Amino acid sequence: MRCLMPILLCLLLAAPVVQAQCAGQNILESLPPQALADLAAQSEARPYSKGNFWRATRRDQILILAGTYHLGDPRHDTTLARLQPYLDTATTLLVEAGPAEEAALRDRMAADPGTMMGDASGGLADQLGPDDWARLSSALLQRGIPSSLSARLRPWFVSMMLSIPPCALPLAAQNAGLDRRLIKQAQTRSIRITALEPYDTALNLFDGLTAEQQLTMIRTALAVEDRAADMLRTTSDAYFAGESRLIWDLNRLLTDQLPGADPVRNAIEFAALEQTLITARNQSWLPILEGAAENGPALAAFGALHLSGENGVLALLDRAGFTLTPLPF
Repeated sequence: MRCLMPILLCLLLAAPVVQAQCAGQNILESLPPQALADLAAQSEARPYSKGNFWRATRRDQILILAGTYHLGDPRHDTTLARLQPYLDTATTLLVEAGPAEEAALRDRMAADPGTMMGDASGGLADQLGPDDWARLSSALLQRGIPSSLSARLRPWFVSMMLSIPPCALPLAAQNAGLDRRLIKQAQTRSIRITALEPYDTALNLFDGLTAEQQLTMIRTALAVEDRAADMLRTTSDAYFAGESRLIWDLNRLLTDQLPGADPVRNAIEFAALEQTLITARNQSWLPILEGAAENGPALAAFGALHLSGENGVLALLDRAGFTLTPLPF
């Protein structure tokens, strides 16, 4: 969610420690062969499970779809060069949040600290209990966030911070993912930039989840926090292999393997998260994507995980009458 990067910057730029470059291991490479085969089969059973770049056509309408990875990576250089011809002919670049939305989010945060913090009473320390709170405050302190502030952070923001290992904080602060690089290219060419959703979407994403579901997200993130660098490496490798869907299913697998895990409950929680984080947003984007295609050619760039699945953007466009063709990258 690229529109959360300005929030990250408020903390990252004040963090007192400069971390070394991440050197995580690819978790998929350590899985037993049968477990890896089962995971791959599960992922491939989803519609449009592979590929980051697609062309959608309907009559004379052309829409180029670019699944993105939000953090910086030198491999983006090759990707950007190959997307350049499509951007050069585009009338519009669609992204999750453009410069105007990021500015509005910064203004909102400056005016209303409650966007990511609750009141001074209670807070996460009381909600999580002493053991989980001790682990959480230690994990956030490694990310430059003192416990006096951690206790008041909203659960969605905590979960997001835990997903980024301390070694990757400078990388996140650079805000140099594929989305940002495409935006800069569009600005130099005076190409119209259109947001797929309102600026405050990220702040409201978890309103549909119960307090207990949000705390479960934190506990799950804490359980694998010591492997955060490994997960980051695995995610980036899967993205550049065109297999981002695999990461969602890997998270399910790792969660089911945690001590005391309840696979049935996990399935329910993951379904709720997918509905909130992915499906509902895909459905709200569809009319915007169709409108851009009618006035295209247009290039749409958004998180790669939104492409696949029964209610992924590609499946929605398919049902809307578009012909989908993978682009060879």
